[in-house]
Amino acid sequence: MNVSSPGGPLLVSACLAGFACRYDGAAKPDRDVVALAAEGLALPLCAEIVGGLPIPRPPAEIVGGDGGDVLDGNARVVTRDGEDVTDAFIRGADAVATVAVQVGCPAAVLQERSPSCGVNTIYDGTHSGRRKEGSGVLTAALHRRGIAVVTTGTARERRAWRA
Repeated sequence: MNVSSPGGPLLVSACLAGFACRYDGAAKPDRDVVALAAEGLALPLCAEIVGGLPIPRPPAEIVGGDGGDVLDGNARVVTRDGEDVTDAFIRGADAVATVAVQVGCPAAVLQERSPSCGVNTIYDGTHSGRRKEGSGVLTAALHRRGIAVVTTGTARERRAWRA
């Protein structure tokens, strides 16, 4: 495996690396991501925790757009209880994306459907379980910095993390 070439480690959602940091206090370990992290080839981070949100926390969804719209100030991130957590999402996404650039992450493997990490799909903002096309706030921040982002399934299909 040669993931750290040409740059640094692969940025990964911390929940995929086995860290219990999801909104519900659980992890969502992916065997390949866990192995990469164990070998020191992945940098597991959670933008929501970096942004100051607790574990566990109420589920949140993007209302009025997607992650790019949140970064542009045209959409908000709101919990099921109605609390606006937009600032924490932006703060965390910006910090994680900045670190990814600083350490030379060539790409990121993130958790689909998350309001932070969704790559192609996020929940629609109604807290009803419905999904829509769009990316999360961290994914948008990474794209704006030129870092490619894929899901675990896409990475496996492309064998993106195997040399």
